[in-house]
Amino acid sequence: MLAINHYIKNKYVQFFVGCFIVIGILHSLFNELVEKIPSFSPLLFPMLTIFLLVFHLFIASFMAMKYWCDRMRLYLMAFSFAFAGSALLMVGTLSSYPAWLDLYQFDVVNYNDAMIYFTFRHLLMAVLFIVSAVLFALRNRSLSRTFHVAVISGMFIFTALILILAWLYSSNSPLLTLDLVDNETRQYMLLWKKPTNITLIALWVISLATLMSITRVRNLFWIGGNFLCICYIATLAMLFLGGHAEDLSWYRARLFEAVATLLIIFVLLYDVFNLYRESHLKYQQSYQNSIRDPLTRLYNRSYFYDTLNHALRTVKPTEPVSVIVSDLDRFKRINDCYGHLQGDKVLQFVAQLLMDSVRPQDVAARIGGEEFVLLLTHTPPEAARQVAERIRLKLSSFDKASTDGQLPEPITISMGVFTATSKISAEECVGCADKAMYEAKETGRNRVVVFG
Repeated sequence: MLAINHYIKNKYVQFFVGCFIVIGILHSLFNELVEKIPSFSPLLFPMLTIFLLVFHLFIASFMAMKYWCDRMRLYLMAFSFAFAGSALLMVGTLSSYPAWLDLYQFDVVNYNDAMIYFTFRHLLMAVLFIVSAVLFALRNRSLSRTFHVAVISGMFIFTALILILAWLYSSNSPLLTLDLVDNETRQYMLLWKKPTNITLIALWVISLATLMSITRVRNLFWIGGNFLCICYIATLAMLFLGGHAEDLSWYRARLFEAVATLLIIFVLLYDVFNLYRESHLKYQQSYQNSIRDPLTRLYNRSYFYDTLNHALRTVKPTEPVSVIVSDLDRFKRINDCYGHLQGDKVLQFVAQLLMDSVRPQDVAARIGGEEFVLLLTHTPPEAARQVAERIRLKLSSFDKASTDGQLPEPITISMGVFTATSKISAEECVGCADKAMYEAKETGRNRVVVFG
Protein backbone atom coordinates (compact mmCIF):
# COMPACT_ATOMS: atom_id res chain seq x y z
CA MET A 1 0.00 0.00 0.00
CA LEU A 2 2.84 2.38 0.88
CA ALA A 3 4.49 1.63 -2.45
CA ILE A 4 1.26 2.40 -4.29
CA ASN A 5 0.80 5.66 -2.40
CA HIS A 6 4.38 6.66 -3.17
CA TYR A 7 3.80 5.85 -6.84
CA ILE A 8 0.59 7.89 -6.94
CA LYS A 9 2.27 10.89 -5.29
CA ASN A 10 5.07 10.85 -7.87
CA LYS A 11 4.86 14.17 -9.75
CA TYR A 12 5.55 12.52 -13.12
CA VAL A 13 2.71 10.07 -12.62
CA GLN A 14 0.40 12.89 -11.55
CA PHE A 15 1.44 14.91 -14.61
CA PHE A 16 0.69 12.13 -17.09
CA VAL A 17 -2.57 11.22 -15.37
CA GLY A 18 -3.61 14.88 -15.49
CA CYS A 19 -2.71 15.11 -19.19
CA PHE A 20 -4.66 11.92 -19.90
CA ILE A 21 -7.72 13.33 -18.11
CA VAL A 22 -7.56 16.69 -19.94
CA ILE A 23 -7.07 15.01 -23.33
CA GLY A 24 -9.93 12.64 -22.57
CA ILE A 25 -12.23 15.52 -21.65
CA LEU A 26 -11.35 17.45 -24.82
CA HIS A 27 -11.87 14.33 -26.94
CA SER A 28 -15.27 13.68 -25.33
CA LEU A 29 -16.36 17.28 -25.82
CA PHE A 30 -15.39 17.11 -29.49
CA ASN A 31 -17.33 13.86 -29.99
CA GLU A 32 -20.41 15.46 -28.43
CA LEU A 33 -19.95 18.45 -30.74
CA VAL A 34 -19.75 16.10 -33.74
CA GLU A 35 -22.99 14.41 -32.71
CA LYS A 36 -24.78 17.74 -32.55
CA ILE A 37 -23.10 19.18 -35.68
CA PRO A 38 -22.35 16.31 -38.11
CA SER A 39 -20.67 18.58 -40.69
CA PHE A 40 -18.53 21.67 -40.06
CA SER A 41 -18.57 24.95 -41.93
CA PRO A 42 -15.58 25.48 -44.24
CA LEU A 43 -14.93 28.63 -42.24
CA LEU A 44 -14.07 26.62 -39.12
CA PHE A 45 -10.51 25.63 -40.01
CA PRO A 46 -9.24 29.08 -41.04
CA MET A 47 -11.04 30.66 -38.08
CA LEU A 48 -9.36 28.22 -35.69
CA THR A 49 -6.06 28.96 -37.40
CA ILE A 50 -6.55 32.69 -36.83
CA PHE A 51 -7.30 32.12 -33.15
CA LEU A 52 -4.23 29.91 -32.85
CA LEU A 53 -2.11 32.51 -34.63
CA VAL A 54 -3.19 35.21 -32.20
CA PHE A 55 -2.55 32.92 -29.23
CA HIS A 56 0.96 32.13 -30.45
CA LEU A 57 1.77 35.80 -31.07
CA PHE A 58 0.61 36.56 -27.53
CA ILE A 59 2.82 33.83 -26.06
CA ALA A 60 5.81 34.92 -28.17
CA SER A 61 5.46 38.52 -27.02
CA PHE A 62 5.01 37.46 -23.41
CA MET A 63 8.18 35.31 -23.47
CA ALA A 64 10.23 38.07 -25.10
CA MET A 65 9.07 40.62 -22.51
CA LYS A 66 9.89 38.27 -19.63
CA TYR A 67 13.40 37.81 -21.03
CA TRP A 68 13.75 41.57 -21.40
CA CYS A 69 12.91 41.94 -17.70
CA ASP A 70 15.17 39.10 -16.59
CA ARG A 71 18.20 38.42 -18.82
CA MET A 72 18.99 35.27 -16.84
CA ARG A 73 16.10 33.54 -18.62
CA LEU A 74 17.63 33.10 -22.04
CA TYR A 75 15.59 29.93 -22.51
CA LEU A 76 12.47 32.07 -22.86
CA MET A 77 13.76 33.46 -26.15
CA ALA A 78 13.73 29.95 -27.61
CA PHE A 79 10.03 29.76 -26.75
CA SER A 80 9.52 33.24 -28.16
CA PHE A 81 11.07 32.32 -31.52
CA ALA A 82 9.15 29.02 -31.55
CA PHE A 83 5.76 30.68 -31.15
CA ALA A 84 6.58 33.70 -33.32
CA GLY A 85 7.77 31.44 -36.14
CA SER A 86 4.69 29.27 -35.65
CA ALA A 87 2.45 32.33 -36.01
CA LEU A 88 4.20 33.35 -39.26
CA LEU A 89 3.87 29.83 -40.66
CA MET A 90 0.15 29.94 -39.85
CA VAL A 91 -0.01 33.05 -42.03
CA GLY A 92 1.23 30.73 -44.79
CA THR A 93 -1.49 28.25 -43.84
CA LEU A 94 -4.11 30.97 -44.23
CA SER A 95 -2.64 31.83 -47.63
CA SER A 96 -3.54 28.27 -48.64
CA TYR A 97 -7.17 29.41 -48.30
CA PRO A 98 -7.00 32.36 -50.71
CA ALA A 99 -10.73 32.90 -50.77
CA TRP A 100 -11.63 31.84 -47.23
CA LEU A 101 -13.64 35.02 -46.74
CA ASP A 102 -15.71 34.16 -49.80
CA LEU A 103 -18.37 31.64 -48.81
CA TYR A 104 -18.64 30.19 -52.34
CA GLN A 105 -15.00 29.60 -53.31
CA PHE A 106 -13.66 26.99 -50.93
CA ASP A 107 -12.82 24.54 -53.70
CA VAL A 108 -9.62 26.51 -54.37
CA VAL A 109 -8.02 25.46 -51.07
CA ASN A 110 -4.44 24.19 -51.42
CA TYR A 111 -4.37 21.48 -48.78
CA ASN A 112 -0.85 20.38 -49.70
CA ASP A 113 0.53 23.86 -48.94
CA ALA A 114 -1.38 23.92 -45.65
CA MET A 115 0.16 20.59 -44.67
CA ILE A 116 3.66 21.79 -45.68
CA TYR A 117 3.36 24.83 -43.43
CA PHE A 118 1.96 22.57 -40.70
CA THR A 119 4.96 20.21 -41.01
CA PHE A 120 7.60 22.93 -40.91
CA ARG A 121 5.80 24.60 -38.01
CA HIS A 122 6.06 21.47 -35.90
CA LEU A 123 9.69 20.97 -36.94
CA LEU A 124 10.52 24.53 -35.85
CA MET A 125 8.70 24.34 -32.52
CA ALA A 126 9.99 20.91 -31.50
CA VAL A 127 13.63 21.84 -32.14
CA LEU A 128 13.34 25.17 -30.31
CA PHE A 129 11.62 23.48 -27.37
CA ILE A 130 14.67 21.23 -27.07
CA VAL A 131 16.95 24.28 -27.30
CA SER A 132 14.92 25.94 -24.55
CA ALA A 133 15.40 22.93 -22.25
CA VAL A 134 19.18 22.98 -22.84
CA LEU A 135 19.34 26.73 -22.15
CA PHE A 136 17.31 26.21 -18.98
CA ALA A 137 19.99 23.80 -17.77
CA LEU A 138 22.54 26.62 -18.23
CA ARG A 139 20.46 29.26 -16.42
CA ASN A 140 22.66 29.41 -13.30
CA ARG A 141 25.90 29.83 -15.22
CA SER A 142 27.44 33.21 -15.88
CA LEU A 143 26.77 33.63 -19.59
CA SER A 144 28.38 36.53 -21.40
CA ARG A 145 26.55 39.08 -23.47
CA THR A 146 28.32 37.66 -26.53
CA PHE A 147 26.86 34.23 -25.77
CA HIS A 148 23.35 35.71 -25.50
CA VAL A 149 23.76 37.53 -28.80
CA ALA A 150 25.15 34.42 -30.50
CA VAL A 151 22.33 32.16 -29.24
CA ILE A 152 19.58 34.63 -30.14
CA SER A 153 21.16 35.20 -33.57
CA GLY A 154 21.34 31.44 -34.11
CA MET A 155 17.69 30.99 -33.20
CA PHE A 156 16.74 33.86 -35.49
CA ILE A 157 18.67 32.34 -38.40
CA PHE A 158 17.14 28.90 -37.77
CA THR A 159 13.62 30.36 -37.62
CA ALA A 160 14.20 32.38 -40.79
CA LEU A 161 15.59 29.28 -42.57
CA ILE A 162 12.51 27.23 -41.64
CA LEU A 163 10.22 30.01 -42.86
CA ILE A 164 12.09 30.27 -46.17
CA LEU A 165 12.09 26.49 -46.71
CA ALA A 166 8.38 26.27 -45.95
CA TRP A 167 7.72 29.06 -48.45
CA LEU A 168 9.89 27.45 -51.13
CA TYR A 169 8.47 23.93 -50.70
CA SER A 170 4.95 25.25 -51.01
CA SER A 171 3.56 26.39 -54.35
CA ASN A 172 5.73 29.51 -54.39
CA SER A 173 8.73 27.83 -56.06
CA PRO A 174 8.83 25.30 -58.92
CA LEU A 175 12.33 24.15 -57.90
CA LEU A 176 11.34 22.46 -54.62
CA THR A 177 8.25 20.30 -54.17
CA LEU A 178 6.85 18.26 -51.33
CA ASP A 179 3.73 16.15 -51.88
CA LEU A 180 1.94 15.52 -48.60
CA VAL A 181 -1.72 15.87 -49.68
CA ASP A 182 -3.37 15.20 -53.03
CA ASN A 183 -5.33 18.37 -53.76
CA GLU A 184 -7.63 16.51 -56.16
CA THR A 185 -8.75 13.74 -53.79
CA ARG A 186 -7.59 15.50 -50.59
CA GLN A 187 -6.11 12.21 -49.45
CA TYR A 188 -2.93 12.13 -47.38
CA MET A 189 0.06 10.98 -49.44
CA LEU A 190 2.31 8.15 -48.31
CA LEU A 191 5.10 10.66 -47.62
CA TRP A 192 2.94 12.24 -44.92
CA LYS A 193 1.44 9.05 -43.52
CA LYS A 194 4.76 7.29 -43.03
CA PRO A 195 8.06 9.18 -42.67
CA THR A 196 6.89 12.77 -42.14
CA ASN A 197 4.23 12.22 -39.48
CA ILE A 198 6.22 9.57 -37.64
CA THR A 199 9.35 11.75 -37.68
CA LEU A 200 7.44 14.69 -36.21
CA ILE A 201 5.93 12.49 -33.50
CA ALA A 202 9.41 11.15 -32.66
CA LEU A 203 10.79 14.69 -32.56
CA TRP A 204 8.08 15.78 -30.13
CA VAL A 205 8.71 12.70 -27.96
CA ILE A 206 12.39 13.69 -27.81
CA SER A 207 11.38 17.24 -26.96
CA LEU A 208 9.07 16.00 -24.19
CA ALA A 209 11.74 13.68 -22.76
CA THR A 210 14.33 16.48 -22.82
CA LEU A 211 12.02 18.97 -21.14
CA MET A 212 10.93 16.53 -18.45
CA SER A 213 14.46 15.32 -17.68
CA ILE A 214 15.91 18.84 -17.40
CA THR A 215 13.02 20.84 -15.92
CA ARG A 216 11.67 17.96 -13.78
CA VAL A 217 8.18 19.49 -14.07
CA ARG A 218 9.19 21.81 -11.23
CA ASN A 219 6.49 24.46 -11.57
CA LEU A 220 3.31 25.37 -13.41
CA PHE A 221 5.23 27.01 -16.26
CA TRP A 222 7.08 23.83 -17.15
CA ILE A 223 3.98 21.73 -16.57
CA GLY A 224 2.39 23.85 -19.31
CA GLY A 225 5.38 23.38 -21.62
CA ASN A 226 5.40 19.60 -21.18
CA PHE A 227 1.64 19.48 -21.56
CA LEU A 228 1.93 21.30 -24.88
CA CYS A 229 4.42 18.67 -26.09
CA ILE A 230 1.93 15.92 -25.24
CA CYS A 231 -0.82 17.88 -26.98
CA TYR A 232 1.23 18.08 -30.17
CA ILE A 233 1.99 14.35 -29.99
CA ALA A 234 -1.74 13.70 -29.64
CA THR A 235 -2.50 16.11 -32.50
CA LEU A 236 -0.10 14.35 -34.87
CA ALA A 237 -1.47 10.97 -33.79
CA MET A 238 -4.98 12.17 -34.70
CA LEU A 239 -3.78 13.15 -38.17
CA PHE A 240 -1.95 9.85 -38.54
CA LEU A 241 -5.22 8.02 -37.96
CA GLY A 242 -7.07 10.30 -40.38
CA GLY A 243 -7.42 9.62 -44.07
CA HIS A 244 -7.82 12.97 -45.82
CA ALA A 245 -7.63 16.71 -45.25
CA GLU A 246 -11.34 17.24 -44.73
CA ASP A 247 -12.19 14.42 -42.34
CA LEU A 248 -12.91 14.97 -38.67
CA SER A 249 -9.32 14.27 -37.61
CA TRP A 250 -8.17 17.48 -39.36
CA TYR A 251 -10.71 19.60 -37.48
CA ARG A 252 -10.20 17.68 -34.24
CA ALA A 253 -6.44 18.25 -34.40
CA ARG A 254 -6.75 21.98 -34.99
CA LEU A 255 -9.49 22.46 -32.38
CA PHE A 256 -7.51 20.40 -29.88
CA GLU A 257 -4.35 22.43 -30.55
CA ALA A 258 -6.23 25.73 -30.14
CA VAL A 259 -7.74 24.68 -26.81
CA ALA A 260 -4.39 23.34 -25.57
CA THR A 261 -2.68 26.61 -26.47
CA LEU A 262 -5.43 28.53 -24.71
CA LEU A 263 -4.71 26.50 -21.58
CA ILE A 264 -1.04 27.51 -21.89
CA ILE A 265 -2.11 31.15 -22.04
CA PHE A 266 -4.09 30.65 -18.83
CA VAL A 267 -0.93 29.22 -17.26
CA LEU A 268 1.03 32.30 -18.36
CA LEU A 269 -1.67 34.63 -17.03
CA TYR A 270 -1.58 32.75 -13.74
CA ASP A 271 2.19 33.24 -13.73
CA VAL A 272 1.66 36.98 -14.27
CA PHE A 273 -0.85 37.02 -11.41
CA ASN A 274 1.65 35.30 -9.10
CA LEU A 275 4.37 37.76 -10.07
CA TYR A 276 2.00 40.67 -9.41
CA ARG A 277 0.97 39.21 -6.06
CA GLU A 278 4.58 38.66 -5.00
CA SER A 279 5.53 42.15 -6.17
CA HIS A 280 2.56 43.64 -4.31
CA LEU A 281 3.44 41.77 -1.11
CA LYS A 282 7.05 42.91 -1.36
CA TYR A 283 5.90 46.48 -1.95
CA GLN A 284 3.58 46.32 1.05
CA GLN A 285 6.36 44.90 3.19
CA SER A 286 8.79 47.56 2.00
CA TYR A 287 6.22 50.30 2.57
CA GLN A 288 5.46 49.06 6.08
CA ASN A 289 9.17 48.95 6.88
CA SER A 290 9.50 52.56 5.70
CA ILE A 291 6.75 53.88 7.99
CA ARG A 292 7.30 51.74 11.09
CA ASP A 293 9.87 51.75 13.85
CA PRO A 294 12.03 48.61 13.40
CA LEU A 295 12.17 47.79 17.13
CA THR A 296 8.60 48.33 18.31
CA ARG A 297 6.72 48.12 14.96
CA LEU A 298 4.86 51.29 15.94
CA TYR A 299 4.62 53.97 13.30
CA ASN A 300 7.70 56.16 12.99
CA ARG A 301 8.04 59.92 13.43
CA SER A 302 7.64 60.89 9.76
CA TYR A 303 4.48 58.83 9.28
CA PHE A 304 2.97 60.25 12.46
CA TYR A 305 3.55 63.85 11.37
CA ASP A 306 2.23 63.15 7.85
CA THR A 307 -0.95 61.67 9.34
CA LEU A 308 -1.32 64.48 11.87
CA ASN A 309 -0.92 67.16 9.19
CA HIS A 310 -3.61 65.45 7.14
CA ALA A 311 -5.98 65.22 10.14
CA LEU A 312 -5.46 68.87 11.10
CA ARG A 313 -6.57 70.08 7.65
CA THR A 314 -10.20 69.28 8.49
CA VAL A 315 -10.14 69.83 12.26
CA LYS A 316 -13.07 71.75 13.81
CA PRO A 317 -14.90 71.85 17.16
CA THR A 318 -17.23 69.04 16.12
CA GLU A 319 -14.31 66.93 14.81
CA PRO A 320 -11.47 67.43 17.32
CA VAL A 321 -8.06 65.79 17.05
CA SER A 322 -6.28 64.76 20.26
CA VAL A 323 -2.58 64.05 20.68
CA ILE A 324 -1.10 62.21 23.67
CA VAL A 325 2.65 62.46 24.19
CA SER A 326 4.04 59.98 26.73
CA ASP A 327 7.45 59.20 28.20
CA LEU A 328 8.55 56.26 30.35
CA ASP A 329 9.64 57.33 33.82
CA ARG A 330 13.29 56.71 34.74
CA PHE A 331 13.87 54.54 31.67
CA LYS A 332 17.63 55.28 31.72
CA ARG A 333 17.82 53.37 34.98
CA ILE A 334 16.40 50.28 33.23
CA ASN A 335 19.19 50.39 30.63
CA ASP A 336 21.87 51.03 33.25
CA CYS A 337 20.76 48.30 35.64
CA TYR A 338 19.50 45.57 33.31
CA GLY A 339 21.18 46.33 29.97
CA HIS A 340 19.96 47.59 26.63
CA LEU A 341 18.50 44.24 25.55
CA GLN A 342 16.18 44.33 28.53
CA GLY A 343 15.45 47.97 27.76
CA ASP A 344 14.39 46.94 24.24
CA LYS A 345 12.00 44.35 25.71
CA VAL A 346 10.44 47.05 27.86
CA LEU A 347 9.94 49.32 24.85
CA GLN A 348 8.36 46.47 22.89
CA PHE A 349 6.02 45.64 25.77
CA VAL A 350 4.88 49.25 26.12
CA ALA A 351 4.46 49.57 22.35
CA GLN A 352 2.18 46.52 22.28
CA LEU A 353 0.17 47.96 25.16
CA LEU A 354 -0.31 51.24 23.25
CA MET A 355 -1.37 49.45 20.06
CA ASP A 356 -3.91 47.38 21.99
CA SER A 357 -5.32 50.49 23.69
CA VAL A 358 -6.31 52.54 20.64
CA ARG A 359 -8.80 52.14 17.80
CA PRO A 360 -7.78 50.93 14.31
CA GLN A 361 -8.21 54.44 12.90
CA ASP A 362 -5.89 55.95 15.53
CA VAL A 363 -2.09 56.13 15.27
CA ALA A 364 0.44 54.93 17.82
CA ALA A 365 4.01 56.02 17.08
CA ARG A 366 7.46 56.09 18.61
CA ILE A 367 9.06 59.52 18.13
CA GLY A 368 12.08 59.19 20.40
CA GLY A 369 14.07 56.76 22.53
CA GLU A 370 11.40 56.09 25.18
CA GLU A 371 8.93 58.71 23.95
CA PHE A 372 5.65 57.66 22.37
CA VAL A 373 2.75 59.56 20.87
CA LEU A 374 -0.89 58.75 20.15
CA LEU A 375 -3.07 60.43 17.54
CA LEU A 376 -6.79 60.08 18.33
CA THR A 377 -9.21 61.34 15.68
CA HIS A 378 -12.68 62.67 16.57
CA THR A 379 -11.74 62.55 20.26
CA PRO A 380 -12.57 65.41 22.69
CA PRO A 381 -10.23 66.30 25.61
CA GLU A 382 -12.04 64.30 28.30
CA ALA A 383 -12.20 61.16 26.18
CA ALA A 384 -8.49 61.52 25.34
CA ARG A 385 -7.68 61.94 29.04
CA GLN A 386 -9.61 58.77 29.85
CA VAL A 387 -7.65 56.84 27.19
CA ALA A 388 -4.37 58.11 28.63
CA GLU A 389 -5.44 57.35 32.19
CA ARG A 390 -6.48 53.83 31.26
CA ILE A 391 -3.07 53.20 29.66
CA ARG A 392 -1.22 54.66 32.66
CA LEU A 393 -3.11 52.54 35.17
CA LYS A 394 -2.77 49.36 33.11
CA LEU A 395 1.00 49.79 32.65
CA SER A 396 1.57 50.51 36.34
CA SER A 397 -0.26 47.30 37.24
CA PHE A 398 2.34 45.07 35.56
CA ASP A 399 5.47 43.69 37.18
CA LYS A 400 8.14 41.11 36.39
CA ALA A 401 5.98 38.11 37.28
CA SER A 402 2.91 39.20 35.33
CA THR A 403 4.92 39.93 32.17
CA ASP A 404 7.12 36.80 32.16
CA GLY A 405 10.20 38.93 32.63
CA GLN A 406 9.54 41.46 29.90
CA LEU A 407 9.40 44.13 32.59
CA PRO A 408 12.25 43.63 35.09
CA GLU A 409 10.36 45.81 37.59
CA PRO A 410 7.17 47.95 37.64
CA ILE A 411 7.24 50.71 35.02
CA THR A 412 5.32 53.98 35.10
CA ILE A 413 4.57 56.51 32.36
CA SER A 414 3.91 60.26 32.25
CA MET A 415 1.44 61.51 29.66
CA GLY A 416 0.41 64.88 28.26
CA VAL A 417 -2.83 65.47 26.36
CA PHE A 418 -3.68 68.23 23.89
CA THR A 419 -6.84 68.52 21.78
CA ALA A 420 -6.97 70.65 18.63
CA THR A 421 -10.34 72.12 17.69
CA SER A 422 -9.17 74.74 15.18
CA LYS A 423 -6.41 75.24 12.62
CA ILE A 424 -2.98 74.63 14.15
CA SER A 425 0.30 73.25 12.87
CA ALA A 426 1.38 69.72 13.71
CA GLU A 427 4.50 71.00 15.49
CA GLU A 428 2.43 73.30 17.70
CA CYS A 429 -0.02 70.51 18.46
CA VAL A 430 2.75 68.09 19.54
CA GLY A 431 4.52 70.92 21.37
CA CYS A 432 1.47 71.59 23.53
CA ALA A 433 1.05 67.91 24.37
CA ASP A 434 4.79 67.73 25.09
CA LYS A 435 4.52 70.64 27.56
CA ALA A 436 1.69 68.86 29.34
CA MET A 437 3.80 65.71 29.51
CA TYR A 438 6.75 67.60 31.06
CA GLU A 439 4.35 69.11 33.58
CA ALA A 440 3.36 65.57 34.53
CA LYS A 441 7.05 64.73 34.96
CA GLU A 442 7.73 67.77 37.11
CA THR A 443 4.71 67.22 39.37
CA GLY A 444 5.62 63.69 40.43
CA ARG A 445 5.55 61.44 37.30
CA ASN A 446 3.11 58.56 36.67
CA ARG A 447 0.24 60.89 35.89
CA VAL A 448 -1.78 62.40 33.02
CA VAL A 449 -1.91 66.17 32.45
CA VAL A 450 -4.25 67.86 29.99
CA PHE A 451 -2.86 71.00 28.36
CA GLY A 452 -4.69 74.22 29.08
